[in-house]
Amino acid sequence: MRILVVGGGGREHALCWAISASSLCESLYCAPGNAGISKIAECIDIQANNIEGIVGFSLEFSIDFVVIGPEVSLVLGLVDELEKLGIKAFGPTAGAAKLEGSKGFMKDLCVKYNIPTAAYERFYDSKSAKKYIEEIGAPIVVKEDGLAAGKGVTIAYSIEEALLAIENIFSNNQSLSPNGLVVEEFLTGQELSYFVLVDGINALPLAGAQDHKKVGDRDTGPNTGGMGAYSPTPILSDELESKIMKTIILPTVEGMALEGTPFKGVLYAGLMLTSEGPKLLEYNVRFGDPECQVLMMRLRSDILPALLATNQGTLDNFSLRWSQDAALTIVMAAKGYPGKYKTGEKIVGLESIKANEALIFHAATKSKSGQLVSNGGRVLNICSSGKEIKDAQKKAYSAIKKIEWEGGFYRNDIGWRAISES
Repeated sequence: MRILVVGGGGREHALCWAISASSLCESLYCAPGNAGISKIAECIDIQANNIEGIVGFSLEFSIDFVVIGPEVSLVLGLVDELEKLGIKAFGPTAGAAKLEGSKGFMKDLCVKYNIPTAAYERFYDSKSAKKYIEEIGAPIVVKEDGLAAGKGVTIAYSIEEALLAIENIFSNNQSLSPNGLVVEEFLTGQELSYFVLVDGINALPLAGAQDHKKVGDRDTGPNTGGMGAYSPTPILSDELESKIMKTIILPTVEGMALEGTPFKGVLYAGLMLTSEGPKLLEYNVRFGDPECQVLMMRLRSDILPALLATNQGTLDNFSLRWSQDAALTIVMAAKGYPGKYKTGEKIVGLESIKANEALIFHAATKSKSGQLVSNGGRVLNICSSGKEIKDAQKKAYSAIKKIEWEGGFYRNDIGWRAISES
């Protein structure tokens, strides 16, 4: 098969790495890719949001199957356009991608189909939203209703912080979209990332993972797209997984089908494990980044047949094998991220890291005159495996010390919660 992976981050590098090992894969392309991906796939200079360009390339090069990484491509309707031309794709249609594209849509679906989530209200102007917050008080959560690359959520511990978040949302969107914003109840507990493949009717559990959203050690500072992740997580018992499937995942799959927008692709549930049981914080309609990296490292089955079965509606007869070993990834980012940061900075030392020490998935790199340089905020993923989380952590931190990049930084405590619990 001729496969095209859409995207250019660490998630897409991990997907390309897994797909390239499949006996079904004859040719592998990635648009736009990055310096790391170029070692295993032919990179095509087409951005993920260039729907017309990706469709045109798929036609010209007789692509058999398109695997879509980023949410923006899905929300813009890439799957719809490919399917019109008879090209198979992994991912939801634009209608189904609203689960991530509109937080308000997701919350309304939860109410309609009795899916446990935080209490919320939707607002379309700053005045009414501010009035509501002043009445309810803090802590409270303010969410921009739209795609925000994992950084559109403010957990406000004071009324002033919540009001400022609303002002920032409106100042960034002078003509706010019809979706408005969501203000919701603050939930306490541990967060869990849970992934399933969905073929419109059937849901196949993948594995649980936990990521580190905050930029600083011990979960301090602003939210990011993710500074590290690990899998499995000790908090995900068989009993809890069964409850998540029964009360959250399956009602969502059934609800989306009843709404006339059946979901196909990977459904990523961001959950809060509260004293009342698991509650849905948000849905993403694609693999998490950096969670995808640790999932692909633990997967022992060929990923490509699973992705094809998702597209073809045959997951009811499917199963996957997983390594019992743990996997952990550390994100190396540019100093200043998630704020302003420099790009084009030289990175050396990757060649000194042996395969049995760590896998390096590139998230934002490019080659400039034969030299590897940074090309974004989150730049590298240093991924290791081991019998326990602590073993994988030790190997990953040993490997990352071999990388020389003056403008880079990373958290020093990835996996701390799992290690302390075990």
